[in-house]
Amino acid sequence: MPTLRLTPCALAALLLQAPCRADDDVLQRVLVGGSRASVLGVADSANAGTVDQKQLAARTVYRPGELLEATPGLIVSQHSGEGKANQFYLRGFNLDHGTDLRTTLDDMPVNQRSHAHGQGWTDLNFLMPELATRLDYRKGPYSAQHGDFASAGSAAVTYANRLAQGVASASIGQNGYARAAIAASPEVNLGSGSGNLLSALEVLHNDGPFRHPDDYQKVNGVLRYSQGYANNGFSVTAMAYRATWNATDQVPQRAVDAGALTRFDTIDATDGGAARRYSLSGVWRRTGSDSSSKASAYLIRNQLDLYSNFTYFKDDPVNGDQFSQPDRRITSGFNASHTWHAHPAGLQSSVTIGAQLQNDNVFNGLHNTKARRRLSTTREDHVVETSVGLFVDNSTRWTQTFRTVAGLRADHYRFNVASSLAANSGTSNASLLSPSLSLIFGPWKRTDFYVNAGNGFHSNDARGTSSTIDPRSGQAAGKVPGLVRSRGMEFGVRTEIVPKLQTALSLYRLDFDSELTFVGDAGTTEAGGPSRRIGIEFSNYYKALKWLTVDVDVAFARARSRAFSPQGNHIPGAVEGVGQLALTLNQLGPWSGALRLRYFGPRPLIDNNSVRSKPGTTLNGRIAYQLGKTMKVELEGFNLANRRDSAIDYLYASRLAGEPEARDDIHFHPVESRSARLTLVKNW
Repeated sequence: MPTLRLTPCALAALLLQAPCRADDDVLQRVLVGGSRASVLGVADSANAGTVDQKQLAARTVYRPGELLEATPGLIVSQHSGEGKANQFYLRGFNLDHGTDLRTTLDDMPVNQRSHAHGQGWTDLNFLMPELATRLDYRKGPYSAQHGDFASAGSAAVTYANRLAQGVASASIGQNGYARAAIAASPEVNLGSGSGNLLSALEVLHNDGPFRHPDDYQKVNGVLRYSQGYANNGFSVTAMAYRATWNATDQVPQRAVDAGALTRFDTIDATDGGAARRYSLSGVWRRTGSDSSSKASAYLIRNQLDLYSNFTYFKDDPVNGDQFSQPDRRITSGFNASHTWHAHPAGLQSSVTIGAQLQNDNVFNGLHNTKARRRLSTTREDHVVETSVGLFVDNSTRWTQTFRTVAGLRADHYRFNVASSLAANSGTSNASLLSPSLSLIFGPWKRTDFYVNAGNGFHSNDARGTSSTIDPRSGQAAGKVPGLVRSRGMEFGVRTEIVPKLQTALSLYRLDFDSELTFVGDAGTTEAGGPSRRIGIEFSNYYKALKWLTVDVDVAFARARSRAFSPQGNHIPGAVEGVGQLALTLNQLGPWSGALRLRYFGPRPLIDNNSVRSKPGTTLNGRIAYQLGKTMKVELEGFNLANRRDSAIDYLYASRLAGEPEARDDIHFHPVESRSARLTLVKNW
């Protein structure tokens, strides 16, 4: 009979039905070796995994959101100023600014519902890499515990409760880059027991390579008090983030080809924005011999002032087409779950029930502006969006080589919109049941096989559920459903049959009842027809030598609309192929380093596929030298080959000053030119 091999981290996840944490003293000693923990016999699918603190720290990232690219097959890009939410691509999706990629930090949702600029807006610029102790990812709608926005995938970042050492760093780089950060977690006694007080502060400035500098200025802080350990303890956390920036949005290809603009030029130099985020959250966990409980609560205040101009002088030849999308919101929520462990008839089984409540109180709008000065109002809205999600799942190991995970989720949403246009005000409700089932066979000869199926969903913008008039044209508009169902199925295999090599292969299909697409001249999203994506993902992690690890990930997807259209059934912006090759070197005396090659494949830019984007390839690297036990110097390089690729491409109509009429054209945002950053790190 095959032997079930579990690492301590995996064993904790299996027996406690809760993710083990890198701030747990026992688990931390296991992870420090640098090898990726085996999840054979533990993971529920071939596409789920965990990236630990050491692996995250080895990544070379231009912006904080790129930490999520540790998820195989995920691309994180940018088409505007650095303070704006990133653009995400995964499993054949252009996820815009976060739709269908559920992102959380310590159980707090990062996706913002019914946002002024786009549904699921995911601004990760407040992340501090020094505090990220793990990233848990999974893809597909196969978990009852993950609700809104999780159909393509989910990414959960966890901050450390305590640091092994205090850390201070100072960085300088090209293009006006400067950053300073400090973090420490001394032990304190507040009278109720001994705990840790984690504090961190970050300040940053970056201009980028643009002719009109981004002038991105960020101040970011974290304060956390915690007691106990990974599965028996609590933490209370306060966060604050403020940023301002200028934006060089995408530019038309015709202007660059004619020499009127360079790749790094801008047309409207007053584009940009300001963002604020403040939060207070808490997490509590208790674990016994046959049960475990977890509860978390959060209160988040987000504020955004965003100014964009994608079409220049198409709609208003005199003042230009700049518009603003202010968004102010308070998001509050509570999550609770309880797990029972049982051994009926000698089986290993667990049942988890949980509840997730969230409320968003939102004031947002759409205004026509010139140089950030308001000219007119298209619409203003007060949105109150409330949701309740209940779930139950059962995990049972029937034999040494067969187990199942079955789940059921029920969600209810209430949308209330008070609009400046009375005809667009209203209240609506939507409910959905989402079952899921996973069959896991193995391990046989150090190999697991997976069959996954499930339903998921994403919520639509609340304003679409009540709107009957298009606020721009005044024409009649149809309401959209509040919740849109997805259906997924997947076959996968994970193996470690080759020594030191971890390989995962998955073949999937994902259907949506309605597709969200980006509207370039409005900077918003709108509902489209039903869609289907079929794809394959191949991920490899090889510990080639004691000092060398190799990551190779490739993913291909075919995305098509299921609604007949004489124009074609391709989905504009849908990514077709991505890949990465990463080499990480450690334990070479005082030296360490990393090199990462990323491939971002071409995408159709129109539904008949007659216009396509070009592929892009970037090479980033890092070299570090240890100057003793407590001092280290690092040199990071970005776009080392200085490729002139696009970070993003769109096809839409725009009009430049002096042009007699609007023209369809490719509009692109360039990948940043080659640059370097030097960092000095001090530990204590």
